[in-house]
Amino acid sequence: MFKKHFLALTLTLAGTQAMAQQGIEYEVSITNLSPGQSFTPQLVVTHPGNVRLFRIGNPARETLEILAEGGDTGPLAERLAPSADEVKTVDGLLGPGQTVTTTINATDARHFLSIAAMMIPTNDTFMALNRARLPVAGTATFTVPAYDAGTEANDQDCANIPGPTCGGVGYVGAPAEGDEGFVHVSNGMHDLGGDTLSPALYDWRNPVARISVRRMR
Repeated sequence: MFKKHFLALTLTLAGTQAMAQQGIEYEVSITNLSPGQSFTPQLVVTHPGNVRLFRIGNPARETLEILAEGGDTGPLAERLAPSADEVKTVDGLLGPGQTVTTTINATDARHFLSIAAMMIPTNDTFMALNRARLPVAGTATFTVPAYDAGTEANDQDCANIPGPTCGGVGYVGAPAEGDEGFVHVSNGMHDLGGDTLSPALYDWRNPVARISVRRMR
C-alpha cells in the first residue's frame, strides 16, 4: 500500500514539474532577516489563485502544523501538488543573514508563488509568503513576517522544539492547553524564566524574510 501511495505521489509531482517545464521560469531568492533564527528546508510552490497555504485567523491544517512544528515539508507538498504548477523543497537550514537561490516554473504568468519554512528554535512559528502574484516581467520583492500556526503552546522549552539548537520533539498532533487554535502573526519570544530559550538570543522583529522573484523567460 505504501509503495502504491509513494508511486502515485511521485507521478503527480513529476507531472506538475513536467508541465511547468514548458512554461515560465523564475529565479527565487530567500534571505533570512532574523538575527537568531534559522529556516528549516523551504517549501516553494507556484500555483493558480485558488490555492493558499493558510488563511490567517483560521485553524491550521494538519499539513501546515507538521511543517510549523517539525519543519517537514512533505505532507504539505503532497497536498498542494495536484493543484500546483511546480512544488519543490530547498534543502538545508538557512541561517541568519544567509540567502539561498533556486528556480521554479509556472504555467501561466498570472499565477502565484507561495513559500514556507519553520523557524527554529521555536515551537510552531514559520515564515511564509502566502499567495503572492508572480511578476509579469522584471523582479518583484516581498518582505514577510513570522506566523504562529497556533497548534502548540509557545513554552520556549527545548524539550518541545526540534533542530540542532534544542533537539527536542517536533510535530505532536494532539491539541493541548495553551494552543491558540488559529494562525496569526507571531508576537516573538518572551522572557519566560527558568530553562526556557532566551529572547535576547532568539527573538526577532518582523519582517523575518526578504523574497525576490525574477522572471527569467
